[in-house]
Amino acid sequence: MRGTTVNKTRAKSIQRWRRRGFYSETALVKKLERHGYRAVRVPVSNPSRNPLPDVIARRDNHVYAFEVKGAGYYAYFPKRQIEKLFRFLDEFIPVDRQYKHAVLAAHFGRQWIFREMNWKDWEGSKLAEQERILKREKGNFDLKRSKRK
Repeated sequence: MRGTTVNKTRAKSIQRWRRRGFYSETALVKKLERHGYRAVRVPVSNPSRNPLPDVIARRDNHVYAFEVKGAGYYAYFPKRQIEKLFRFLDEFIPVDRQYKHAVLAAHFGRQWIFREMNWKDWEGSKLAEQERILKREKGNFDLKRSKRK
């Protein structure tokens, strides 16, 4: 009896976590579209090794791969998820690197913080084991201007 209660509680917790991720990804797509991007949520729960971002967007000649986290006070992005963004852009987007952007997006309720990751760090195997974005940070990517601050 007890095992089933624990399993049901765990299942509800996972459903809540997935719903929060889905909500943040959908909210980001809408925000990007309001700012003139063409954007789509990748509808895959993707813990696999496939290099797929949560959201793909385009504005002019630039292509953006977003990893999205819904969070309370901080958001952690593991190295393998950041590497997937770069692999996706590198393997599937046939334009010069100056037009390809790997961006971490942390959603804190009404506040969004964006951090564009550096190609040189990925190429030189210098990515940290994880990136952390705190709610009080400013980020380095300006969504309105489509470039780093």
